[in-house]
Amino acid sequence: MIILRWDWVFWAVGVVVAFALMSQWWWQPRLPVWMQRAAKGGPWGWYLFGYPVTVVRMVATWRRLCTTADLTVVRRPRYTMIGKDQMVRGTSVRPLPPRLGLPMVTATGLTVRVHLHPGQTPKQFIMNAEVFTHGWRVHSVRVLSVRRGEVLIIATARNPLADSSAWGRFPAPRLLAAVVGRTEDGSPWVFDFRSVPHWLIAGATQSGKSTLLASLVTELGAQPVALVAIDCKGGMELGLFGRRLSALATSREEAVPLLSGILSELQDRMAACRSAGVRSVWDLPEHERPVPIVVIVDEVAELYLSGGSLLGRKDAVECSTLLLRIGQLGAALGVHLVIAAQRFGSELGPGATALRAQLAGRVCHRVNDEMTAEMVLGDLSPDAVVVAQTITETEKGVAVTTVGGAWMRARSSLVSPADARRWAEHNSGRTPVLPGLSRAMTSGGDTA
Repeated sequence: MIILRWDWVFWAVGVVVAFALMSQWWWQPRLPVWMQRAAKGGPWGWYLFGYPVTVVRMVATWRRLCTTADLTVVRRPRYTMIGKDQMVRGTSVRPLPPRLGLPMVTATGLTVRVHLHPGQTPKQFIMNAEVFTHGWRVHSVRVLSVRRGEVLIIATARNPLADSSAWGRFPAPRLLAAVVGRTEDGSPWVFDFRSVPHWLIAGATQSGKSTLLASLVTELGAQPVALVAIDCKGGMELGLFGRRLSALATSREEAVPLLSGILSELQDRMAACRSAGVRSVWDLPEHERPVPIVVIVDEVAELYLSGGSLLGRKDAVECSTLLLRIGQLGAALGVHLVIAAQRFGSELGPGATALRAQLAGRVCHRVNDEMTAEMVLGDLSPDAVVVAQTITETEKGVAVTTVGGAWMRARSSLVSPADARRWAEHNSGRTPVLPGLSRAMTSGGDTA
């Protein structure tokens, strides 16, 4: 009777794979054309070649990597030496790595569950993600805490965010949902304002923040949505979409009456919902439902910083109060906020911290200081703060996004200034007219 030893099977498979890799120069040119394309990275290259090789490398190096990264535990032997001439039988001290689950293949890599030893925490594995990245020779490794006593390791074989110019366009799934790019697993990156009403976007100069806003406005511009913009840099960024914007403020003096007009619009919508006996504009009949409004604020620090003058302090406090009230009331009334900033920290005042609590969607590009990454991501996903600080200057458009504690890397689609103007012109006929906002800006905020 032959007894199957799984350790023998493992070593046999390892020897075969090692021999195949060493002789690749000989057998690869003799493969059929379709298999040669796969071996060079075609559609099936990962499934046929990359995945098996990575699994063998993962299993073969698991114990050594865990020992190097101090992720093992040591169990003391049951018996030991008790004197000069008294030796009792026992087992040698050997580091034990956590148990590695079965690697499951995905389109861009693989996932594997790791069962932790008592006393181990997910943070130990999150901090050593780079160890696994280099040891397994993959593009990136992400560690998630999915349940008590387990972590999920997500290995990405190649970078799906490398070339945004080659991406196709994903259709928007529903109203107020905009596909702005791709995530690191190749799926569409969606801003869904019905699920997450308000968003905060941070990023240093040339990090891709403006490109993300351009992609967002382009996608929303094709929907029956009113777009209202506040760009205190003289409208240099969002002014490209002027033909598609229902209102545009290019200074803090213009932003105050515009925000006051939006607050008046919210009060009118509350009255309509109260009269109809509903709790949200989405419960109103479709023909009575007001048009959704998305308010985009580029460089919010310009609204919060007073500049030292008494009038400046008054306007800054008023802007802070108005944005906070819109954030508190807007979710159920079809008014949504997108706040963008190069820096977002406590130096903007307590109003910024209060507003942040209303912004459940977070996006952090490359930033110049840890405080901004902590302010944007720290309260929802502390692990994402470290990841955001690893984004390099060459990764323009790459960001870390988190909703409800789950984070991922993503990259926005490339929208050039010429494309922005062209799409704004193409969708200019969809621009809703909001008379209340026009009157508020003309009369300095008085809509009566």
